[in-house]
Amino acid sequence: MRRFIQHILRWFTQRILEQYRPTVVGITGSVGKTSTKDAVACVLGAAFPGRVRASIKSYNNQLGVPFTVIGLSSAGRSVAGWLQVLGKAAWLIVKKQDYPKVFVLEMGVDRPGDLEYLLAFVPVKVAVMTAVGEMPVHVEFFSGPEELLREKAKLAAAVPASGYTILNVDDEASAATFRKASAGAVLTYGFGPQADVRASNYSLKPDGAGTIFKLNHKGATVPVALGDAYGRQQVYAALAGAAAGIAFGLNLAQIAQALGGYQTSPGRLRRLKGIKGAWILDDSYNSSPLAVLAALEVLMELPAGRRIAVLGDMTELGKYTPEAHTFVGDEAAKAADIIFAVGVRARFMAEAARRSGMASERVREFDTVGEAGRVLQEILRPEDLVLVKGSQVMRMEKIVEEVMAEPARAGELLCRQDESWETKA
Repeated sequence: MRRFIQHILRWFTQRILEQYRPTVVGITGSVGKTSTKDAVACVLGAAFPGRVRASIKSYNNQLGVPFTVIGLSSAGRSVAGWLQVLGKAAWLIVKKQDYPKVFVLEMGVDRPGDLEYLLAFVPVKVAVMTAVGEMPVHVEFFSGPEELLREKAKLAAAVPASGYTILNVDDEASAATFRKASAGAVLTYGFGPQADVRASNYSLKPDGAGTIFKLNHKGATVPVALGDAYGRQQVYAALAGAAAGIAFGLNLAQIAQALGGYQTSPGRLRRLKGIKGAWILDDSYNSSPLAVLAALEVLMELPAGRRIAVLGDMTELGKYTPEAHTFVGDEAAKAADIIFAVGVRARFMAEAARRSGMASERVREFDTVGEAGRVLQEILRPEDLVLVKGSQVMRMEKIVEEVMAEPARAGELLCRQDESWETKA
């Protein structure tokens, strides 16, 4: 049944895109796709007000991409819901309507062929490649990191000669592969001097209410202030957004002004008020070794009484699972005063933290998020800063809900991971 629905949605999506011919920006990588999507859409929205549509939530797979193109966020679980989706898709084809000029689409990968499937009916003009990292992530269904990288490089290869490939030059191994694959012009971003679009003078705001940096391109420099967005990973997203703006002809002043309105999606390192005067860094949407390192850096940079790292299992790592969790445990021991390790795989983190010299009483292990949330609630003190991070399957947002100051706003502030068609790596 799923394959039949997938085939029908593909047919409608292809017809709609052929009829309206929007410019498509495709985004892939292993880290920060959704934040990058948000930043690109924020910048391009300044150039095309009301004419930019970005992936709904993190809908980035064979069903999620068509949902965004059609313009509906859910079909529900009923026949009536699916009929509504198909009816709207058909109406877009039958009657010419006001339609987005630009699409900003996440394109995820779980298995070989996933990206190739999407690119067969979604014509990408601009490819944005986020970091993949040295330690492989989401390789469970691939022979190794090289095959995963080749799959993601198909997005760059799909760009026409008149298009752009925008890539993170600081991620050297993947940048070389993506650059080689690209058929279009290449525009790089990063912190290093070799980047075309470069960040300098990075810091968190003194009051802890966001991030500031300078944006550099071709000798010009402008200051950028990101509001409720924290850390270098969010700067990378902003840089990708800036590079996309440049590809579309915006100047740095326009880009900086647009980025002032950038906001991260729920579950992507948002700072929330916690109970008992504590603060929460909600990074609960997903996890990988590179993403955990970025989040731990923010945990260390922000002012705090005690720093508590609540870290859940990282999934889809295949044979690299013990190594990756051990690595994260070592790093967490340097950043946190207390570690909560949640899940079976996270035991490798706990063991590594103790071996690093962290006192045993400051490393707690839990089988479930419910148990971890209850204990966290008991031990919190004023001015504690709590990082919550784990893979989607762990449902770490439940821990955030347990200790947030405004649980009545959980539906608005937290990322609910309950849609089967929603996301891929």
